[in-house]
Amino acid sequence: MTEVAGKRVLLGVTGGIAAYKAAELTRLFVKAGADVRVVMTEAACRFVTPATFQALSGKPVHTDMWDASVRDGMGHIELSRDRDVIVVAPATTDFLAKLANGLGDDLLSALCLARRCPLMIAPAMNVEMWQNAATQRNVERLRSDGVAILGPTEGDHADREGGMGRMLEAETIFAEVAATLGPKVLSKKKVLITAGPTYEPIDTVRGVTNQSSGKMGYAVAQAAAEAGANVTLVSGATALPAPAGVERIDVLTADEMHKAVMARAKDADVFIAVAAVADYRPLEPKPHKIKRGNGSLKLELAPNPDILADVAALPKGPFCVGFAAETENLRANAEAKRRQKHIPLLAANLASETFGKDTNALTLLDDDGVYELPRAAKIVLARQLVAHIAKMLPRR
Repeated sequence: MTEVAGKRVLLGVTGGIAAYKAAELTRLFVKAGADVRVVMTEAACRFVTPATFQALSGKPVHTDMWDASVRDGMGHIELSRDRDVIVVAPATTDFLAKLANGLGDDLLSALCLARRCPLMIAPAMNVEMWQNAATQRNVERLRSDGVAILGPTEGDHADREGGMGRMLEAETIFAEVAATLGPKVLSKKKVLITAGPTYEPIDTVRGVTNQSSGKMGYAVAQAAAEAGANVTLVSGATALPAPAGVERIDVLTADEMHKAVMARAKDADVFIAVAAVADYRPLEPKPHKIKRGNGSLKLELAPNPDILADVAALPKGPFCVGFAAETENLRANAEAKRRQKHIPLLAANLASETFGKDTNALTLLDDDGVYELPRAAKIVLARQLVAHIAKMLPRR
């Protein structure tokens, strides 16, 4: 990938069996034209030798905090100063705990603390270690500190138990790093995004909602942040963590989402409405639980505000991008929605193929035509969408 060519990568390797994948990751970076410097912990050297990484990277491998060959003997500072990114793969439970709590008792942890460049970490560990409450607290703290967490995923483990905790494959980590190092096509742009479902209460315990997981909206937020944008994400209720560097505003109902968006829309350069907003809400939600009866229950529904249409109608408002989840006649219904709301770009998909899934397929519609984005991981599609938006902005 051209995004990696000429970039300076520091690859950190910690002591887990997945260290063998780091050798392939090194090869991919070098093949793409990156300058790779490898730093290993003492435990990592028990799994793969420094000679392996030296052969692959073409550079000496650093393992010692007290390495006299580093200028001024300050490897924890000097080794990262000229780097564009630090990638730690694999990152063990112990290493996550060190970084989350500001500990730097070896070369790799110390240089991560002293860095000036982005840090990306690919965890790898036993399923119980990954699910441990302490590990999850550490991961959330690192995310809130702006560290990008890559994975892990489910699959086979060296302990033969399987489950969540397997490190991502080298190709996937490479693609994530390439995206981070890619051109900042939305640099200095303010991007406002909605994601997830809305929930409209019927009474104090029941409500009307939908099957949206928020995965597509969160992927778009990540892609926009990777492209250099200042991203605000207005999110309905999901279990997803906010992407690194993204400001998240939590809402519940369509009315709350509408108010949060309208309060920020005038300052935005781009508005991307990915959320699956309920079109209707119960007119009179009850302040108590409705008791079960023998007969039927009738609910009177009132229309919710049309967030996308209201933003599109703003004088000198942001560049607006809509999403449409259809069940039939995808192109015709999507184009009708785009013209009805007077927006320059709309991304359409089939509802049955997106809700709750990690992959999707998108059809983009603008004034110049229709563009098909074949099924892929949602983050891949999100990056393609952001690139399309960036191309349209100069003309606007």
